[in-house]
Amino acid sequence: MMKYRSFSLHNFRQIPQMEFLTEEQKFNIEVVGTVLPFKTNNYVVDELIDWENFEKDPFFILNFPQKEMLDEASFSKIANLLKNNVPKKELQNEVKKIRLKLNPNPAGQESNVPVLNGKKLTGIQHKYRETMLFFPSQGQTCHAYCTFCFRWPQFALNEFKFAMKEADTLIEYLKANPHITDVLFTGGDPAIMKTRFFESYFNALADADLPNLKNIRIGTKALAYWPYRFTTDEDAGDLLRLFEKMKRKGINIALMAHFNHPDELKTDAVKEAVKNLLAAGVQIRSQSPVMKNINAHPDIWARNWREQVKLGIIPYYMFIARDTGAQDYFAVTLQQCWQIFRNAYNQVSGICRTVKGPSMSCSPGKVQVVGVSEINGEKVFVLNFLQGRDPSWVGQPFFAKYNPDAIWIDDLEPAFGESNFFFEEEYYEMLA
Repeated sequence: MMKYRSFSLHNFRQIPQMEFLTEEQKFNIEVVGTVLPFKTNNYVVDELIDWENFEKDPFFILNFPQKEMLDEASFSKIANLLKNNVPKKELQNEVKKIRLKLNPNPAGQESNVPVLNGKKLTGIQHKYRETMLFFPSQGQTCHAYCTFCFRWPQFALNEFKFAMKEADTLIEYLKANPHITDVLFTGGDPAIMKTRFFESYFNALADADLPNLKNIRIGTKALAYWPYRFTTDEDAGDLLRLFEKMKRKGINIALMAHFNHPDELKTDAVKEAVKNLLAAGVQIRSQSPVMKNINAHPDIWARNWREQVKLGIIPYYMFIARDTGAQDYFAVTLQQCWQIFRNAYNQVSGICRTVKGPSMSCSPGKVQVVGVSEINGEKVFVLNFLQGRDPSWVGQPFFAKYNPDAIWIDDLEPAFGESNFFFEEEYYEMLA
C-alpha cells in the first residue's frame, strides 16, 4: 500500500528526482510557486512523470510551476525579492499585487453566490437552474495542484475562498429551490475528505428526503492524482459502501473526473480505482480543458476518449482554458480548439461521441464553439450555449466576427453589424 506524501514549496527539493533539475530550474519553481499555489505528491512524482524527459512531460508541467507562467516583469520582481531575502511582509504585498492582476474571479464566480434569509451563502454557487455547487470546507485542498487551475485563488487568496460546513444550510437551500436536481460537491477536491465527512453530508441529504434531488456529483482529480483514495486508503471501502447506500436510496452518484492526458489512465492503480467505483454503481464522466504544452493535439484527445470508454468512463466535456492565472501559457485559440475537437471527434466511434465542446465556461454560461463558417460573405464563429444563466439561451445558435487570435469570449464581437449578442441585455440586467 502506497503511503501518501505531499510536496509543496517548502519541501519539493527533497524529491529525489530533483537531481535532474539545474539550480536555476529549481529557483524558477520557487519564484512562480510563490505566486501560484504549488503542491504535488509521490504518486504523481513516481508513477506519472517521465523524469528522463521531464521538461516536456505533461505531468511535470501540470504540477511544477514553469517560468513562463508569469510575465517577465512579475517573474523578475519576485525573483529579485527572493534573492535579496526581503522581509516576509514586503514579499507578501508584492505577491498579492501580482495575484490580483491574474483575474482571481473568473467567469464572475462571486455573482453565483446566493442569498438565503438575508445571509450570503459563501459555500454555495448556483448559476444554472438545475445544478448547485457545494464547497465542503473539509475538501478545499487537493492531492496535487494543477498549474492551469481556475480555482487557484481557493488556495492563495482568502477573500476569494468558497467554503461551508453546514449541512443544514445546504438542505434548507435545496428545499427553497425545488428545481435543483443536482448537487455538485466541488473544491478544491472533495475526494481529499475522509469518508466520515462524506457520510455526514450524504446522510443528511438522504435523511432530508428531498424529492427534487436526483444526482450527487463529485468533481475530482483524485482518479488521476491519487487513485488509492478508492482502493487502499484506510477508509476507501467505507466510501465505496456509502456510494452503494446512496444508490439504493435512489440518488445517482456521478464522479466528474478530470483527465488531462491519456497517460493518466496507464497505471494499475487508476484502473483498479475505476473498476471499484463502477462496481459500487458510480457513474464516471470525464472532462478537461484543451491546453498548449499538454494536450493540444487531436490524436491525444482521440486516444484519451478511447481509453476512457474502454475502462467504462463517459467522455463529457472538452473545455477551453479559463481567463485566469497562467492562461497565457496554456491558451489555445478558439479556431485551434475547434479544429482539435473536430479532428479528434472524427477519429472515434459513436460510443466516444458523448463528449461536448469545445466550451468556454464564461460568466453568461457554457458557450460552445460549434465551428467557423461564412454567411453572406462574412466569416464568423458559430456559437451555442450548452448551459446558460437563463435556460432559454441553451441551444440558440449565435454568431461572432471571426477573429483568428481570439482565445476567450471577451475577444469576440457580434457579427453582421449587431451591437450586442442576443443575450447581453438580459445578462447585464441579471448582474445588476
